Amino acid sequence: MTKNLYLILVASFFISISGCKTAGDHARDVRSANDSDKVTVGKVQAQVREGMSGAEVAEVLGSPNIVTTDEERREVWIYDKFATETIYSESSGGVNILFLGGFLLGDGAAGGGVGGSNKSSSGASSKTQRTMTIIIKFGEDKRVRDFAYHSSSF
Repeated sequence: MTKNLYLILVASFFISISGCKTAGDHARDVRSANDSDKVTVGKVQAQVREGMSGAEVAEVLGSPNIVTTDEERREVWIYDKFATETIYSESSGGVNILFLGGFLLGDGAAGGGVGGSNKSSSGASSKTQRTMTIIIKFGEDKRVRDFAYHSSSF
């Protein structure tokens, strides 16, 4: 094998594997890129405070699913969120290589070729279900007097 042909084969190998992703790469890719709009326990803990107005709560958490009153006719907002997320990511790649060469032999020509192929694929899938319930209780002054939350993921 000539030195140039060897270099071409080595370079082709590295090019063919450089475009492939591992299952771990796919798992990272399937995670949501922008989690800032999601209602999370961290968001509730960091941004909801006693004394906030209803408008301030709605700005942080959005509109509640249920608005009701307690036994003393004070307003109670309930956020009941349920999410199912199914994600699948896949990639495949490969390189087909055909080297052709020829040389003169006496009065005629002779030729030959070397071919090769390298193909691969990988992927990842994920299915997650989450629930989040937030209860915000308002006082007579229409400001948050208490709040509670529960979250689960399975």
